[in-house]
Amino acid sequence: MNFELNEDQRQLNESILRMLKDNYRFDQRRQIVVSEPGWSPKTWRLLSQLGVTGIGIPEVWGGLGGGVSDLMPVMQAFGNALSVEPLLASVVLGTTALREAGSDLQRKIILPTLADGSVRVAWAHDELDSRHANLWVQTTARQIDDLWHLTGIKSLVIHAESAHYLIVTARLYGKANEPEGLGLFLVNSKISNLRKRCYQLVDDTPAADVYFSDTAAELLGSFERKGEAFSAIRQTLAAGTAAACADMIGCMEGAFELTKDYVNTRIQFNRTIGENQSVRHRIAEMAVALEMARSMAIAAVVAVDDQTSPGAENDLLRAKFVVGRNAISLCENAIQLHGGIGMTEDYAVGHYLRRVQVLDQLFGDYQTQNKRLASNFAYGVTSSFSIENEN
Repeated sequence: MNFELNEDQRQLNESILRMLKDNYRFDQRRQIVVSEPGWSPKTWRLLSQLGVTGIGIPEVWGGLGGGVSDLMPVMQAFGNALSVEPLLASVVLGTTALREAGSDLQRKIILPTLADGSVRVAWAHDELDSRHANLWVQTTARQIDDLWHLTGIKSLVIHAESAHYLIVTARLYGKANEPEGLGLFLVNSKISNLRKRCYQLVDDTPAADVYFSDTAAELLGSFERKGEAFSAIRQTLAAGTAAACADMIGCMEGAFELTKDYVNTRIQFNRTIGENQSVRHRIAEMAVALEMARSMAIAAVVAVDDQTSPGAENDLLRAKFVVGRNAISLCENAIQLHGGIGMTEDYAVGHYLRRVQVLDQLFGDYQTQNKRLASNFAYGVTSSFSIENEN
């Protein structure tokens, strides 16, 4: 499969890499993650000036247009820099959900503010009992007169505290694991009857558990077009999966380059440790893992941008499985080849492993993807996207 960046994508990617090199060195990142917001508003402003926050938003609403393929080089650069900006939360997940489920009026009002970076949204979908089941939604929505109210708990909502709005999946009717009866809602993150328990994930990404208690919400789209919510959820999870794969590729590239440099400069017994045959073999295995994962990440992007193509769903499942497994393996090897320094907080290689472990868990870890893929083959699912429930 051939995948070449066009001129606009190449220029954008080069601009982002230069910006991150100047503003997101590892020592700068360490200061950013312990700051009050846990991310860098300065970097976010620079990203919006470069147009990154407008990717995926049609030009009619102030964006740059494009699809997940346009986000892939951006996510790779972010993974390489270990950036903790709300790109996945707002630009990928939140924007996709709003674009797919919102009414024309909602899109007209909100999407331009997302495109210019002045407003951020967060995706509130996972719940404590879901265990990687994509449609396990127990949060309920009830309508009182013309207003909707949500009750329930959402877990692992990345960048919830800094978001202006939350996009929440809730159940209008039906059981927790049924595809019917789902709705998408827009919630002001500062509204009363909404409580957050904030924390940092193991890779320093800000996240929160969000508690809704009869919280006022605005339905995205209309009640009469309930099927659009299911389609939007499916599209959002697919886009997030492909973006996570691209981010892991950036992490793998960063860990691989650090390891090559280390083994070729670390002297032991009067020669570099990279001269040892066993180390050379390990480096070669890491290179193979990186290239295999890179190819599958490209397949994931293609599958999301053209979901009607034969085998699109299985391509996405296969990509998350291969990328997740190889990313964890490569980063673990990178730490082993570094020895003790690889386990320290002051060195980046261990942080790459933390990040890929978090990204692997998002949208279903690689073991879950393997189970879903096996189930699809057992039931003959080969083309159109569907969302499985393992509960």
